[in-house]
Amino acid sequence: MKDIILGGGCFWGMEAYFKRLNGVLETEVGYANGQTKEPSYKEVCTNTTGHAEVLWVKYDPSLISLEVLLTHLWKVIDPTSLNRQGGDVGSQYRTGIYYTDTSDVEVITASKNAEQQKYEKPIVTEIEPLNYYFAAEEYHQDYLTKNPGGYCHIKLD
Repeated sequence: MKDIILGGGCFWGMEAYFKRLNGVLETEVGYANGQTKEPSYKEVCTNTTGHAEVLWVKYDPSLISLEVLLTHLWKVIDPTSLNRQGGDVGSQYRTGIYYTDTSDVEVITASKNAEQQKYEKPIVTEIEPLNYYFAAEEYHQDYLTKNPGGYCHIKLD
């Protein structure tokens, strides 16, 4: 099993979207790569913690490849938009690919370079090692399953 951490704006929609993919075994929403330890949602929303809202994806590479996961990421984000996705604005909504395995960097970079060919503006999606991760509060986990009418910037149909 492998994992990758993806920032794509509000983590509710990211989780609902990626959970549907065959080969994704587990997901969890949380906060990544900020300066504070154990941040709360309220703190992250102040734009002072440096954390991004992210989705931790655990997947079976024999069923779904990192390349395919990244193809899905590019489909649901605007990678040229800095600190904004859909109606959500703030540094916590930045896009990012945070890896735990350095052998993934080549695949991630190739995917970004291929995606860049579709845009005139530069892609601003961060590509960084995961330095820190903290799970979001329980009410955020599987939020759109618990709240089917909840806000989502990602088209799920």
